[in-house]
Amino acid sequence: MTERGEDYRDAILTGQQWTQRHFEKCTFVEADLRGLVTNGCTFDHCDFTRADLGESRHTSSAFRSCTFNRATLTDSAFTACSLLGSTFLDCRFRPWTISDCDLTLASLTEASLRKTTLAGLRLREANLMGADLRDTDLRDSDLTGARLANTQFAGADLRGARIDATGLVHGKLAGARVDLDLAVAFAAAHGLHIEG
Repeated sequence: MTERGEDYRDAILTGQQWTQRHFEKCTFVEADLRGLVTNGCTFDHCDFTRADLGESRHTSSAFRSCTFNRATLTDSAFTACSLLGSTFLDCRFRPWTISDCDLTLASLTEASLRKTTLAGLRLREANLMGADLRDTDLRDSDLTGARLANTQFAGADLRGARIDATGLVHGKLAGARVDLDLAVAFAAAHGLHIEG
């Protein structure tokens, strides 16, 4: 059964455990969701503006096209989740644990994610413009089609990551750690002619 349009504004839902619950266009604005545990839940077009999700745990849950404006996500963990098309603006992330997740088409403009482990994530066509990804672990992540204008990658580990030519030109990759394939792609994207 799906809950549609329910208003959980300002609700105190700390420490609850939700399994296989489904929410559509529900409002969690300024809700206290600290320590919330979800497993196999779906949230479609839900609003988490200024919600506190600190220390929450999410496994195999989907947050599709949700809004997380000025939300608190510190010490939260997302495992095998979908965050497809969700928007994160001025959120508090660090420390944030996220693994085996899909952030395709997600918007993380100017997100502060320094020193976060983002290895193996699907970030295809995500908006990461101006994000602070310094010293992050992005090994084997898929950044194909991601918008990377002014994205900071200094000290980031990009070995095995997939980034297209546009991202390699617009992102600030100076000081990033890359493998040979990405180095060659970077050189080609900047107009160098590589000859054997």
